[in-house]
Amino acid sequence: MTHAVLERIAAGHDRPGPVVMGIVNVTPDSFSDGGRWIETDSAIAHGRELVAAGASIVDVGGESTRPGAERPSEAEELRRVVPVVEALAADGIAVSVDTMRASVAEVALAAGGAIINDVSGGLADPQMPALVASSGAPFVVMHWRGHAHDMQTKAEYADVVAEVCAEMTARVDVLLAAGASRDQLILDPGIGFAKTAEHNWRLLAGLEQVVDLGHPVLLGTSRKGFLGSVGRAPGEERPLDARAVVTAATSARAARAGVWCVRVHDVTATVDAIDVVAALGEVAL
Repeated sequence: MTHAVLERIAAGHDRPGPVVMGIVNVTPDSFSDGGRWIETDSAIAHGRELVAAGASIVDVGGESTRPGAERPSEAEELRRVVPVVEALAADGIAVSVDTMRASVAEVALAAGGAIINDVSGGLADPQMPALVASSGAPFVVMHWRGHAHDMQTKAEYADVVAEVCAEMTARVDVLLAAGASRDQLILDPGIGFAKTAEHNWRLLAGLEQVVDLGHPVLLGTSRKGFLGSVGRAPGEERPLDARAVVTAATSARAARAGVWCVRVHDVTATVDAIDVVAALGEVAL
């Protein structure tokens, strides 16, 4: 059974391949575009631009999760996020709220949000599983081992794909026990969160194993550090705003693996890459 919200998104998705989720960071300190959309009006305008470029979902977040980031207060997160969610939802846009706080998620849903995107998979706030169950909203269960200030100290795996799958499955079990339904739950392997570049590449290579867990899968690689350094000499990186093509390549990989949704800053490049994968799939070889 597919959740009604995901069915509505699928009905409005007019091309084959993954749904595209565009990112609106209403923050001063996000790793890629911190401060660009911190003003409410600019964030709303950017969300509309992402939809015009081909995004089916807009992900609105008021807390940076870049390595080393400090958390804003609950009141500040609400101030940043809620007006943007409300305005975009009023336009008929499917909005996900990127938050680890159940209180923020609850207010955002009341403002018209459709999906809760929790990078902690419900671990950061003990009230989140109950909210997921009572709200009935789709919930992104991301693989997570700790907050931004120390997560990279926990990047140790013997078999990163198997361990990430096992840890996400354990979170699913907790959410189901709290009263959530299986059709609410979306999995995200957490690229870049408590993971080295090698771990990220192994997860991308093993995406089919994540898809085989039987839930819709969300993939977020956009502009991340391991893409900045790929193919570059040690110590050299692509600038953050020059990572659209390498991100799009991972979106193409996601399309081949059967991923449900890709979360990106640069919507146009990813839509083009997914279209190429779809065109290749239509060719009889």
